[in-house]
Amino acid sequence: MASAIHMPEPLCLIENTNGRLVANPKALTILSAITQPVVVVAIVGLYRTGKSYLMNKLAGKSKGFSLGSTVQSHTKGIWMWCVPHPQKPNRTLVLLDTEGLGDVEKGDNQNDSWIFALAILLSSTFVYNSMGTINQQAMDQLHYVTELTDRIRAKSSPEEDGVEDSADFVSFFPDFVWTLRDFSLDLETDGQCITPDEYLENSLKLKKGTSEKDKMFNLPRLCIRKFFPNKKCFIFDRPTQRKQLSRLEELRDDELDSEFVHQAALFCAYIFSNSKTKTLSGGIKVNGPRLETLVLTYVSAISSGDLPCMENAVLALAEIENSAAVQKAIAHYDQQMDQKVQLPTETLQELLDLHGACEREAITVFMKNSFKDVDQVFQKKLAAQLNKKRDDFCKQNLKESSDRCKALLKDIFTPLEEGVKQGVYSKPGGYRLFMEKIQELKKQYDQEPRKGIQAEAVLQEYLKSKESVTDAILQTDQTLSEKEKLIEVERAKAEAAQAATKMLEEMQIKNQQMMEQKEKSHQEHVRQLTEKMEQDRAQLRKEQERTLSLKLEEQARLLKEGFRNENKQLQNEIQKLQQKMEERPSCVLI
Repeated sequence: MASAIHMPEPLCLIENTNGRLVANPKALTILSAITQPVVVVAIVGLYRTGKSYLMNKLAGKSKGFSLGSTVQSHTKGIWMWCVPHPQKPNRTLVLLDTEGLGDVEKGDNQNDSWIFALAILLSSTFVYNSMGTINQQAMDQLHYVTELTDRIRAKSSPEEDGVEDSADFVSFFPDFVWTLRDFSLDLETDGQCITPDEYLENSLKLKKGTSEKDKMFNLPRLCIRKFFPNKKCFIFDRPTQRKQLSRLEELRDDELDSEFVHQAALFCAYIFSNSKTKTLSGGIKVNGPRLETLVLTYVSAISSGDLPCMENAVLALAEIENSAAVQKAIAHYDQQMDQKVQLPTETLQELLDLHGACEREAITVFMKNSFKDVDQVFQKKLAAQLNKKRDDFCKQNLKESSDRCKALLKDIFTPLEEGVKQGVYSKPGGYRLFMEKIQELKKQYDQEPRKGIQAEAVLQEYLKSKESVTDAILQTDQTLSEKEKLIEVERAKAEAAQAATKMLEEMQIKNQQMMEQKEKSHQEHVRQLTEKMEQDRAQLRKEQERTLSLKLEEQARLLKEGFRNENKQLQNEIQKLQQKMEERPSCVLI
């Protein structure tokens, strides 16, 4: 999707109808056309808190996402707006606006939890929008964050103890931005001015105590601290007088509170500069088609009563893309071979060398376009197809060579055969003339270029087919004695035996060349697989080190605040992560 092309208005991506979530095919079609990596910003919050206004600002529009003007939740499901990224021309900005949480008309908040979970799973920046200050009520309203481990699975198979490590979630969870609307407090602590970020950090401090009330106080704060190490906070004054709020999308900036306009500009600038490309575990950057697959996989899991699983979504994505990677690799091989190979080749080695070079490039194409190829299933499919291509080329090379050689022999030896029919050699001394003519024509045949690997075999087959003619001319030549005729017969047999031995040696050489080529092919697959696995391991190590660093920071903070029990639990997670970092996968390609 070029930066000049974008959606003129938002479109519903995931419809919420009668409590059922369904992906909208029209929106998926738009995603499938976006070839650029995407930066995905999702906003979630209670209904009628002004989420849509902020998303319209990010889109650079005053209208788009529906603001509504009543106390009813106006946005249903999850709406999408794909626009050119204002600061990164090689990225597309995907904005996701969600239906308001806590709408009493829905009665059941089950869907709220799924909307919340989907917004986290699909986004690279997750914006939580709420009214007023961060007090206990605000935290209670954010109870969805405490349910995330009940709504999302990081891995298809949990750990031995059945508990998933928060590190598994941190590796793919988005950055967290809390926007506080109609904020009226002065930002200060103990008479000192503080930033919105410091205000957020202070609000996430834990309360010492073991009572149920203390646990309920700490739970959402612990979840935010564990799952969202990268946090940001923005405060917003009331944009205008209450009566004017229903016309918010019609008002110009100079008609709004100047401080609010400034705060909105700071928010947009931060999102544009700091929101990352949506990236999956392993450093896999998400583009439109990949985001489309994620939407379908997650919504399908929820619809079937399963928990959306990040690992399964990535594997489903890998299944699609690795299959396409095989086809791209084969198409590249076919194109290169068509350009470089002219059949028949003079030697088998010439063909095998060309195949080897094109195969190497094809494997490179596959490696570039594939990921998470578990047990190398798709690489093995590629290897099998390339082997068949090689064998087919060898067969075609034999046929092309045989056809050319037979055509040459027919053209070159036709005068000899005509002479035989006319009785030119059926006279005294005819045998000597016949053999001289054969030697002359063989020399002419040998001098013809690009006969291919069947040149000798086809010639010997032709000469063998003429043995009866040769013997008849020999026996009718009255200038030769019986002894001389016997000598000629033995000489012909010796020549035939020598030719057969030579052909057998050539066949053995060809078989050896094929075996060597197969081994080279295997080694090339292993070499490129090893390189890719090293790159993947380096990427994984980078992610693990980032997660470990964040956990160590949180551990230091817990120790400083005096929460030993929470620190002990975190220490267990740190040790598990360190053990994983020591593991080294083996490279096996059979």
